[in-house]
Amino acid sequence: MSSIGANKKNFEDKDSYIIEIQQLKKHFKEIKAVDGVSLKIRKGELFSILGPNGAGKTTLVRMLCTILTPTSGDATIKGHSILRGKKEIVKLIGVCPQDIVIYDVLRAEENVEFVARMHNITHKDAKEKAKLLLDKFGIVGRKDRSKHFSGGMKRRLNLVMALVFDPEILFLDEPTAGLDPQARRLVWDFIRDLKKKDITIILMTHDMVEADSLSDRIAILDHGKVIAQGTPTELKEKYGSDNVLQISFMEQEDLKVVKNSMERISIVANCKEISSKGKNTLLISFQGGLKNLVQILQHGIIENINEVENMKFRQNSLEDVFLNLTGRRLRG
Repeated sequence: MSSIGANKKNFEDKDSYIIEIQQLKKHFKEIKAVDGVSLKIRKGELFSILGPNGAGKTTLVRMLCTILTPTSGDATIKGHSILRGKKEIVKLIGVCPQDIVIYDVLRAEENVEFVARMHNITHKDAKEKAKLLLDKFGIVGRKDRSKHFSGGMKRRLNLVMALVFDPEILFLDEPTAGLDPQARRLVWDFIRDLKKKDITIILMTHDMVEADSLSDRIAILDHGKVIAQGTPTELKEKYGSDNVLQISFMEQEDLKVVKNSMERISIVANCKEISSKGKNTLLISFQGGLKNLVQILQHGIIENINEVENMKFRQNSLEDVFLNLTGRRLRG
């Protein structure tokens, strides 16, 4: 089970924070939905808030979008306070909410054009932009009303409506929920294209692979609190489990030969443990990324590859990170 490697992007300019959140709280009577969140998000990065349903992700994004008033704390978006700068903030942000918000009686193109006109885009430009975006998501040319669309198509239309006026900052709340694998990949590819345009993207998700694949940095949210943050690689190295390579051999003697080879290069490959499982199976636990796996394969396995019967690799994942931090697996 191998996770997708995180995108690498350098954000060293400490003055480039476009969103700064300071001790933000939102309580609903006895429920602390968001409980003292502080984060800094840099311009042009994709920052994911990863956590299970009920962790406070949607409440947090609703406060940042000025829909909900915080119980206490504040946040600034491009220097504008969410408490006092609503008029300025709404001009900067696009929002794709978890709940689908479209006009069922309108066709896809009409939905997009309506939102564009609300942002003072000319009729001609609105039509051109709608056609371009709908074509990317495979919805262009649909003449029926959107109430007849599938759930996945409605979600794609929801995303298009958030993008039509070219926002500087885009909030995506579970944008691939309910999508089939093909549509999910389509949305992921489109999000990667948006990153190239220097749009700041805040992704709320419970999908481990999604966060690992797309994010520059991740904050893990649980019970309204940020319990860890960093790049996907940093989180996995600090809080994750070891990678495990399991190799089954034809004969026990082959196992002994490879085990001896592995013990000689264990320090170079950052091996934590080399052990036997049964008579013919070798388990190699190691830290680090694929570079160390290549070391193991090159110097310990390749010359004995004809004696290998079966090989399995389990890579350290964000699932391990969440499990090690909370004692439970992350569910949607």
